[in-house]
Amino acid sequence: MSFNHFFRVSRRISSCIVIGENSAFNLQNVAILGKYSRLQISTSCTLSSTNQRPDWNRAVSEAEKIVGYPTSFLSLRWLLSDEIANVALHLRKLVGSNHPLLKTAKSLIYNGRNNMQAWGLIVLLISKAAGHRNVDDMEEDKAAGVLYSQRALAEVTEMIRTSHLVHKGLVNIYAGQYQEPSELNDMAFGNKIALLSGDYLLCTSCAELAALRNNDIVDLMSSAVRDQAVSEFLGQRDKQNNPLPSCGKSALADWTTRNVLSAGSLLGKSCQGTLKLAGHTNQVQEQGYKFGKHLALAWQACLELEPFISSKYIPGSVFNLTSAPVLFHLERDPSLYTEIEKGLDTIHAVDYQKVHEIVSKGPGIELTKELQREHSQKALEVLNSFQDSDARTALSNIIFAMGEL
Repeated sequence: MSFNHFFRVSRRISSCIVIGENSAFNLQNVAILGKYSRLQISTSCTLSSTNQRPDWNRAVSEAEKIVGYPTSFLSLRWLLSDEIANVALHLRKLVGSNHPLLKTAKSLIYNGRNNMQAWGLIVLLISKAAGHRNVDDMEEDKAAGVLYSQRALAEVTEMIRTSHLVHKGLVNIYAGQYQEPSELNDMAFGNKIALLSGDYLLCTSCAELAALRNNDIVDLMSSAVRDQAVSEFLGQRDKQNNPLPSCGKSALADWTTRNVLSAGSLLGKSCQGTLKLAGHTNQVQEQGYKFGKHLALAWQACLELEPFISSKYIPGSVFNLTSAPVLFHLERDPSLYTEIEKGLDTIHAVDYQKVHEIVSKGPGIELTKELQREHSQKALEVLNSFQDSDARTALSNIIFAMGEL
């Protein structure tokens, strides 16, 4: 299979997984791609010149070439197993329902800053940027310039993050909540699929970690999974476990705690772990953790800005009420809590258009941009401690492109 044909097939899969009218998983195309999911493609890469306007898709595409193959499909080897193929068949029954699992499935292949598959790419890039010491040549993938164990850890990172997001799509069902039996059946069935598929990915990641035969790495990544679980029990929540701001807390401290646990810990410890596999000192490993943590926080701040960049509110859209722009505004204008408190039963009771208009005119937007720049700068400072290379440049390009809103 040629490089171009590989991407033509992958694009066809992407178009099939966009959930909407008359759309579903095309398993024939999935099977074709699955057959070649281990394909490694070695290509040369020309990095963006510094005088070009940063572009996210170009930065990621060029970074993928550096590590040897399109890592946006890194975990498809697991996603395209017989078990997940069966899940895909059953998922078709949910098309047309409002179950959150459909949104998660769509985001798996979304081509943008919130593409959850890009984290494996970050792990491989930091692996290549740092190099490796005193490692058996048989352990090295010469084409990509990383170790096979580092590639396995990158896959584990993606699987853990994906399983966490899939599990977050579970719906709490209460007696009398759904009047229509068909809607209740859809929600219950969607929960089963979300639970089973999330558990499968998490169990597979555990098996892959065990295969590395490194207790320190297992302990490190297990603590990241623990941190993700803890993040789901912080602060006030509505009946569907959606987070709500807590009155009286420091906006910066609250936001940082939530997102270090939910995102920064996983990416930071993955970067730390991949440097440990390469035989680097504890000091270098700590630098890897700091880089991953600050990059994840900058990434999160960037994503949370997107709903507020446009002055117009999209009717029906829902954004995170514990996002940085909202928290910063609440800290300076507590009167907005009157509207937020309507979401104690369900966040859908909140007038999002009103909150959007108020926050868009307040100080929260600029403060969030400053927060994003601060963490981006800290990530770049750590990155500059590594030797100059195409991988380091690619990571810099991704950071710059991420902040280009």
